[in-house]
Amino acid sequence: MPLFVQFGAGNIGRSFLGRQFSEAGFEVTFVDVDRRLVALLNERGSYRVVVKDLDKPDETKTVSPVSALLGTDLEGIIDAVVRADFVATSVGLRALDSVLPVFARGLIARAKAGRPDLDVIIAENLRSGAQLYHEKLRSLLGDQVSVLDHLGLVETSIGKMVPLMPAAALAEDPLQLFAEPYDTLIVDRKGFHQALPPLKGLKAVENVTAYVDRKLFMHNMSHAAAAYFGYVAEPAAKYLWQVMENQAVVSRVRLCLDESAAALACVYPQEFNGAELQQHGYDLLARYRNRALGDTLHRVGRDLGRKLARDDRLIGACLLAAEAGLPYHHLAAAAAAALVFRAPDEQGQMLPADAQFVARLGSEGSRALLLATSKLDPTKPHEAAVLETILLGTDMLR
Repeated sequence: MPLFVQFGAGNIGRSFLGRQFSEAGFEVTFVDVDRRLVALLNERGSYRVVVKDLDKPDETKTVSPVSALLGTDLEGIIDAVVRADFVATSVGLRALDSVLPVFARGLIARAKAGRPDLDVIIAENLRSGAQLYHEKLRSLLGDQVSVLDHLGLVETSIGKMVPLMPAAALAEDPLQLFAEPYDTLIVDRKGFHQALPPLKGLKAVENVTAYVDRKLFMHNMSHAAAAYFGYVAEPAAKYLWQVMENQAVVSRVRLCLDESAAALACVYPQEFNGAELQQHGYDLLARYRNRALGDTLHRVGRDLGRKLARDDRLIGACLLAAEAGLPYHHLAAAAAAALVFRAPDEQGQMLPADAQFVARLGSEGSRALLLATSKLDPTKPHEAAVLETILLGTDMLR
């Protein structure tokens, strides 16, 4: 049985990539730092993904056979990389510096074992992910840098939504995951060194950058905008679907999508047209109304510092439109709404990093904190205009 090695046994790693490869006939090995999760995966050799669809019965899918390695088991990880037919990472940018050194050692061991060719699926929310991986691996490989000639670095655009699991559901089964039915995995066709994997949901495209930007500046953007506008309109609401029943919220998110769609159609005319992007926006809004998924405002809107970075969903979309000479006032209003977002988790707490963000907002003020967080350069006209428009965006919230 072919082997798929997945770095990161979180929501996307298990509910999406692990399940896709398992259904394609692969044995799946996860690498993660969560000791309890690793132990449970090894104990059971399987886990469940419960597909939650609007107005339809739940569909439970069992993923098997699976195993797991602890992130500190360097020899075990190197051996798994040597034996792997495909590898993927879904760990988040902050964890890459912990993952890539041992992965580099695995690549060197593969070459020594006579199996140098390998494709790595980069399942991260990253722009130019292949370039980042190449640079980091090059610095780690030293005089073995030639192994990169045999490595495929495959960027992706992953739009699957996986909610935080409710405490009651985890008490019932700590390995189960809820997920929406959307199963399309968009990949960079040119990134593969070998043949494409036989995955049911695979969609290989020629210009993956366009699709990464569409995901970031339409899906990620509108998802966050719905949480931020929704919280402004209904601060007591818990779930995303609740605020999506508020037509004023939906209208504001729709206007943000229109601005992003116009910018994307301008920047990528060979890949997208306005009608296709408009329909994509309608599809996203319908998916956000999925009551069965139980996605919360807290999960969708949390991590304010990351979501207000210059290349991320909100300010990045503003810059894309600004550089194309197009309007972005509604996008700026969504970024402004992020500054008042306080939705708590099940325990009534904000994400610790967000609590720190709010504290800094009180002490430093909106302008200073936005400059520090976004890294916008006020000496550049487009960036200065974006900053001022966001600061003025609070007027649009009233």
